[in-house]
Amino acid sequence: MKRAILLILIPLLAAFGVYFFNQYWIHRYDSLVATQATIYRLDPDLVWSIIYEETYFSPWKVGKDGEIGLMQVTPVVGRDWAAETGMRELERQMATNPQAALSNPERNVQIGCWYLEKVYAPFRDLPDSEARMIAAYNAGPSRATEWNKTAEGAPPLSSDEFIKRIDIPSTRAYVTSILARYRKLKQIRGQSK
Repeated sequence: MKRAILLILIPLLAAFGVYFFNQYWIHRYDSLVATQATIYRLDPDLVWSIIYEETYFSPWKVGKDGEIGLMQVTPVVGRDWAAETGMRELERQMATNPQAALSNPERNVQIGCWYLEKVYAPFRDLPDSEARMIAAYNAGPSRATEWNKTAEGAPPLSSDEFIKRIDIPSTRAYVTSILARYRKLKQIRGQSK
């Protein structure tokens, strides 16, 4: 009898442990994300969804094209941020050792949010603008602008119409996945998106 209880109890405790560790893991940067998203006029849930997709909250990750940290910021974006903000010491660090600066979660999320705001600006007033911003973050602003073009006088594209125009399958999957996660978060929180 004791053995049967232990056989049931141990997997149950392990499952609870895994669940709670996972909750800690994916939410340990929530206040940092909320702070930086607010500074850059972004929805924290959208930034959180991007980080989830990019690295599953692993600040040490380095992408195949040299992207670094939680938001997979490129050294070029890091240098642009440092130059634009006038932080000369960080500009030098970005030129000599971007890995050190961009592996810092706080700095990475700050620069990632700065860049998101920058690529979001041309689309901010459009309906369903999140899909365009996510595509621009992943594939570059010029591609997102190209995919967003419509005939003069035509209404703006819906999110689904825009996504169908994305001709890079990995970017289309990236945008779709992040939007699904983002909408699910909004639904859980009782907000529509």
